[in-house]
Amino acid sequence: MNNNTRNRVLRTLLHNQRRTVNDLAEAVDINPISVRHHVTKLEAEGLIQSKEERHGVGRPRLVYSLTNKGMEQFPQRYLQLSLRLLQQLKANLSEKVLGDLFQDLALEIARELTQDVDLKDLTLEERLQLLQEVLTAEGYMINLQEEEDNYYIVEASCPYHHIGEDHPEICIIDQELIAHFISTTPERVECILDGDKQCKYRIKKTKEEE
Repeated sequence: MNNNTRNRVLRTLLHNQRRTVNDLAEAVDINPISVRHHVTKLEAEGLIQSKEERHGVGRPRLVYSLTNKGMEQFPQRYLQLSLRLLQQLKANLSEKVLGDLFQDLALEIARELTQDVDLKDLTLEERLQLLQEVLTAEGYMINLQEEEDNYYIVEASCPYHHIGEDHPEICIIDQELIAHFISTTPERVECILDGDKQCKYRIKKTKEEE
């Protein structure tokens, strides 16, 4: 297998979980037949996994994601350690204490990211634009959408995907991080861990913004 193509397929799945053959073909700029050949080999090596997913009418489609072994092809050697630490925390702490711990962690991260910014002087739209800039710089793939009464924060990838599969409560970190920027709790309407293609949060516009 061409190592360059192999790495591009793996890296695409690192940043964009749950991708079809056609998605991968478009991302790495080769035809779907060649991609199918590559993913078959990667799956045989245990680096990626496939799962059937319903998508409208017709036969289910196959979507691909990295396995833990696939994740370890990148400089993320702390995955197994993180999983074990979380297992120990859940075994020894109550659900409330663990939730409070994640909230405190999210708040600490948010404060670090906004230590040079006075959020109270910003409009909601300005806060959201700042949030997009900050999270993009942190490695998120994030888009900001606007509709008549709402803003939407869309995350094309989940930074905690492989941890969240076993510990979905970690999603509270993103939710609390967003809440710190906008001073209200966003509504999560889509989640990759629930089988959606993206994570999506809805924020109602203020009267001034409408």
